[in-house]
Amino acid sequence: MWWEGARPRTLPAAVVPVAVGAACAAGADGAEWWRVLPALVVSLALQVGVNYANDYSDGIRGTDEVRVGPLRLVGSGAAPASRVKRAAFLAFGAAGAAGLLLAAVTTWWLLVVGAAAIASAWLYTGGPRPYGYAGLGEVFVFVFFGLVATAGTGYVVADRLTGTMLVSGSAAGCFACALLVINNLRDIPGDTVAGKRTLAVRLGDRTTRGLFVSLFLAAAVLVAASAAAEGAGALVGIVGVAAAWPAVRDVRSGATGRDLIPVLGAVGRAQLVFGAAYAAGLFIAVA
Repeated sequence: MWWEGARPRTLPAAVVPVAVGAACAAGADGAEWWRVLPALVVSLALQVGVNYANDYSDGIRGTDEVRVGPLRLVGSGAAPASRVKRAAFLAFGAAGAAGLLLAAVTTWWLLVVGAAAIASAWLYTGGPRPYGYAGLGEVFVFVFFGLVATAGTGYVVADRLTGTMLVSGSAAGCFACALLVINNLRDIPGDTVAGKRTLAVRLGDRTTRGLFVSLFLAAAVLVAASAAAEGAGALVGIVGVAAAWPAVRDVRSGATGRDLIPVLGAVGRAQLVFGAAYAAGLFIAVA
């Protein structure tokens, strides 16, 4: 029950940027590869934490009462709200502990970044004015599960920040955003009733589907840009973009409601393919 509540289909969004960021550090002299592990702990724990926090906050607001997606612990009554809230903060604590270790061996400025990430994760649907209810969730996902996770991993391993880390982080952010967009596309009817003004609700069904497709096109352009800067090896990442075609096809065909749940899984699988292929290509290109 708790595993399902952690929403495992979203976990690739935490793994991929770490893998890609580490690959960007391959050419650095004196790279500290052991730091990849705590960076992965930070990313995974933050993802699980935001999932539980979202479950808790939406549950106590009543937003999940008309939900058609995967299990929500509070909204379904499967777990008390207090226990889900505790689980969220335990996950944030694990992310903070791993981040503290990385800050101690690199720069204490990482604590500022980590605090911003945890605060943003909680305020996505929590607090008096959750920004996820104002259509800004994709901004958080792109920044923290794209740019910050990728460039941050590259930085702690290589002790330097490069343009390729930022470009590849943007590509990873496009995939992470695609997960949220398909989730919110599915929930447009329920979120509209509950007053949750996600970006999908604001844009409407048709435009949201166009946004979903555009994210993969943007990822392809960014992969090509990194290949132009570092070498043709990075173009292997296009394999991951192509792997998203089944999800794109279903979205373009007009799938709605429960039919979009498998699409979420398809995006997660494509994201893993993208992460493995792009990381391998970047490693070859920059090593």
